[in-house]
Amino acid sequence: MNKAISSRLSTCYLNSSSPSLVSHSLARMGPRTVLVTGGAGYVGSHTVVELLEAGHRVVVVDNCCNATPPPTTTTTTTDSHKGDDKDSYTDDKDKNGSSLTPTTATANHNNATTTEEGDKDGNKEDERRSALPLALQRVENITGKTLTAFYLVSLNDVDALTKIFAKHKIEAVIHFAALKAVGESVTIPLEYYANNVSGTLTLLQVMRSAGVKRLVYSSSATVYGVPQYLPTDENHPTGQGITNPYGRTKYFCEQVMMDLAASDQDWGVLLLRYFNPVGAHASGLIGEDPRDIPNNLMPYIAQVAVGRLKALQVFGQDYDTPDGTGVRDYVHVVDLATGHVAALEHVWRPDFNGCESYNLGRGEGVSVLEMVNAFSRASGRAIPYVVKERRAGDVAKMVASCTRAQTHLGWKATRTLEQMCEDTWRWQSQNPRGYV
Repeated sequence: MNKAISSRLSTCYLNSSSPSLVSHSLARMGPRTVLVTGGAGYVGSHTVVELLEAGHRVVVVDNCCNATPPPTTTTTTTDSHKGDDKDSYTDDKDKNGSSLTPTTATANHNNATTTEEGDKDGNKEDERRSALPLALQRVENITGKTLTAFYLVSLNDVDALTKIFAKHKIEAVIHFAALKAVGESVTIPLEYYANNVSGTLTLLQVMRSAGVKRLVYSSSATVYGVPQYLPTDENHPTGQGITNPYGRTKYFCEQVMMDLAASDQDWGVLLLRYFNPVGAHASGLIGEDPRDIPNNLMPYIAQVAVGRLKALQVFGQDYDTPDGTGVRDYVHVVDLATGHVAALEHVWRPDFNGCESYNLGRGEGVSVLEMVNAFSRASGRAIPYVVKERRAGDVAKMVASCTRAQTHLGWKATRTLEQMCEDTWRWQSQNPRGYV
């Protein structure tokens, strides 16, 4: 990878205004209409809560490949599009097709299930609610507010996306939708490139055609590859030593967005590089609900605690860390969600243009065994585990520097490891089978 390009991408300050602490409140800006791709997934649904609480109008696009689909719909696959994001430690998104029969009176596509805010009386409101994924039904319960619209469509469905942008006056996009499992990406790389890269290109093209040029992108710390120094800041080289196709899709999408912002100064893009989102909403109503055996540490531990899995597998106990197990930077999903609200505030600044990258983490490392012990305390249950050989591609330690986000976005993660474990256990114990 060309070193100059890598450095340019990692910093990603392209014709942007001089950074400062956030001074434009959402209240002063007034409500905006935000399109959220992958909004029915883990990080997406928590971010939709924060957006609704902030008074914004929210349109969600998700084909529910990594989320529980609406209970009243059955998908018919018409393409190979899948979707979501995050290193093997996170999120949500868009998968396998969007050919669906409209189920509501307000559906406006031939190939999308749609639910929109409108008549809230009687059967029509029941019909609208039943066409929402369960996570989004609960989001409305938490906030007492209604989504502007939900569309069960694929990001590779150009016609459906174009109609959505034409129907709603979208003012910004938060793009979560992507396939996200690191291990799976090694076995089906073509699907990952087709979904994560091609789907993103389609979205950007539709945004450009619609004149919507404000974007917050769900990226990942995997773009840094094997860390050359710790804590890892945004000046760390990217695109070097990435060990899996998932991480490369995130890097490639970042580079596309960087080039796009460099070519047209009307664009304002923020790249949010997540470390390891965990936790759940304090209500216990929404949380992380893996479709299969979890790829991520926290939901795996939670399923052991609730009795769905027998024991945690710890991959390696001979790393150069205090207890020999891998160390990662975990951030509460609600903190992460508020980071998206701060990012939107930033991209909506009238003097902002260009592309900027931000780490979102806590800046503190937690080992696998420290997480196990903390969760055991929170749940009151023993977490049995077995030690296995190291996994290929795993690094000993990964910790973020989040100074840039605090300085320029006014954002800082505040929730503790104990809160992460307590909130996850509340979600898992109240929903032992997830949303099912």
